[in-house]
Amino acid sequence: MSVVGLSYGSPTSGDGFNVSSTVSSIVANLQNVETPWKNQLTKLESQDTAISSLGTLLSTLSTDMSSLTNSEGVLAEKTGSSSNNDVLEITAASASATAGTHTVEVTSLAQTSSGYLAEIKKSTDTISGSITLQVGSGKAQEISVPTTSGDDTLAGLAKAINSSGVGITASVLTDSSGSRLSLVSGTSGADGDITVSANSIADTTTSSGTLAYTPSATGADAQLTVDGVSLTSASNTVTDLIPGITLQLLAPSPTETTSAGTSLEQVQVVIGNDNSDVKSTVNQFVSDYNSLISAMNTQEGNDSSGNAEPLYGSPTLSLLQQQLQNSLNTQNPNGYLDAITNSDDTLSGSINISLAGGLSLGYSGTSGTDATADTDAQTSTGTLDPIVNTSDTLSGSISIQVGSGTAQTVTLDSSDDTLSGLMKAINDTKGIGVTASIVTNSDGSSSLSLLSATSGSDGTLTVTSSIADTSTQTINVPTSSGNNTLSGLASAINSAHAGVTAKVVTNSSGSQLELVSDISGSAGALTVASSITDTTKSTALNYNSGGSDINSLTSLGISVNNNGTLTLDATSLVSTLNSDYSSVVGFFQNMDSWGQTFSTMLTDAGTSSSTGLLALASSSNSSIESTLNADIFRENSLISLQQSSLTTELNSANETMQEIPSELNEVNELYSAITGYDKNSSS
Repeated sequence: MSVVGLSYGSPTSGDGFNVSSTVSSIVANLQNVETPWKNQLTKLESQDTAISSLGTLLSTLSTDMSSLTNSEGVLAEKTGSSSNNDVLEITAASASATAGTHTVEVTSLAQTSSGYLAEIKKSTDTISGSITLQVGSGKAQEISVPTTSGDDTLAGLAKAINSSGVGITASVLTDSSGSRLSLVSGTSGADGDITVSANSIADTTTSSGTLAYTPSATGADAQLTVDGVSLTSASNTVTDLIPGITLQLLAPSPTETTSAGTSLEQVQVVIGNDNSDVKSTVNQFVSDYNSLISAMNTQEGNDSSGNAEPLYGSPTLSLLQQQLQNSLNTQNPNGYLDAITNSDDTLSGSINISLAGGLSLGYSGTSGTDATADTDAQTSTGTLDPIVNTSDTLSGSISIQVGSGTAQTVTLDSSDDTLSGLMKAINDTKGIGVTASIVTNSDGSSSLSLLSATSGSDGTLTVTSSIADTSTQTINVPTSSGNNTLSGLASAINSAHAGVTAKVVTNSSGSQLELVSDISGSAGALTVASSITDTTKSTALNYNSGGSDINSLTSLGISVNNNGTLTLDATSLVSTLNSDYSSVVGFFQNMDSWGQTFSTMLTDAGTSSSTGLLALASSSNSSIESTLNADIFRENSLISLQQSSLTTELNSANETMQEIPSELNEVNELYSAITGYDKNSSS
């Protein structure tokens, strides 16, 4: 701490010193102890701002996911189109509609009942009497012409009808020939037909007698045929005759003449999934995800002034990055066994697994190398992926090229479609330049091995395999104690080279075995039959299909860039939506699906949950900030007391210094009186 001294001139001048500036200097020196606290507080507040910003971006991303994971969200939206918009239009397609094509023929449109009273010369003519009206099978009502002067006109009668609740709209129509009362039923179709059972309305101005009622249109239902079924509709706005679809009938179908005769033209109504909105939503998700990643990447560097960003080096930022990356790469399960309460329960039985496109047997190998002064020449070799049973049925072909020679294709013969059959077919192919053999691996599986007949680089093998194991793989629960559990079954499946990955997950339902196909898309669709039994509980564990052949975001055309952001290939997304829409729905909405897992992660990471990663970081900062503010408050209170005490003491000292000249005068005067010497005398 620096030293603060008094600043004054000659002590005998009587000028004293500036108490206010002196106290301010001392207080400023005392307040230096608060500087590190305030600096830490400023840093924490900057972190709070950054955390809040990341929380907002996470919340936005969570909203995007909600529209994809909600069973009534964008993936449930439908679109509709008509092949003849002159006959009918699709005005609404709800989430309850089912994608498909329907044929519609419109025989006749619905008609609303109407009529009118005979005309009178002037709309202001006085009329009298009453009219009894009825709509369909409703209650008949007698409505009288108002007797009040000015209301006893056609307009007054129209007002009385409209306010009666009879279900008819009345209006006065006027042209050059006169005025007449028009009546239109409020109910379209046959059930809305107007009946006039009594009428004594007369023009009393001209005494022309009763104004007769003339029906102009009879109420009638629309007649149409949907998918060959004859239907009726009281309205031309047809709702739910096709579930979830609203049709607007505009005209009867035109007739068409064919060799079979004359018939009504069929209008094709096509109901489809709203791919456009799904693409837009997925694109928005990718954009918002990239905004979050960009904001996080920014926090890993310095600002424009060269200072570290608030969350630079923060474990919170690292944990958030890890959670996002792990969740992004989570594979979507194709299905799962029934959950059990205790994962250590003893199991027995077996599970059969097959892939729709078979298990592809890829090739991996080494290149041939030429001899050098220090090394011998190396011969090119390689193997196909292993299979457990050498008797499994295989299909497909394999292309083999030695060095720069001509590639030769060997196709499996259906009469010998096993691994040994493939080996024989390769070895029997003349001039192919390789030797095929079957090797047994350390785990008991078998692989087809290829050895080039030419050593060195000229003998390097180039192999393209479309061989697939199309057999169903049967995996038994291990019988050894401790391995006859869910985790033991998962290990057995993963070791069986069955084209699937098994893992045990625990959720609110208990522990269950999930299966994920190693092949995405329809070729990787799993067919699974389980005879697994929880012998501890004597309960059969059935297999539940997840309903999705999509395992990862890659199948949706979404790829991860080096900086962590995403790129969307819209063409690939639309292709997947067109070919396997239900799997896209399952990818986002099934239990334990990628979409549900990712949404849960966003909640657990953000600020919307009190236990969220960012919420906990914010809470921790808030606690430290409260402590720092309390320390600063206490220190300020102490300094305030010291300031008050210093001011009092220094004011007293200052008064003393200011009195020194007068006290010196008194001393001089006393000295003069005693000595007779006047120091001010000139002689």
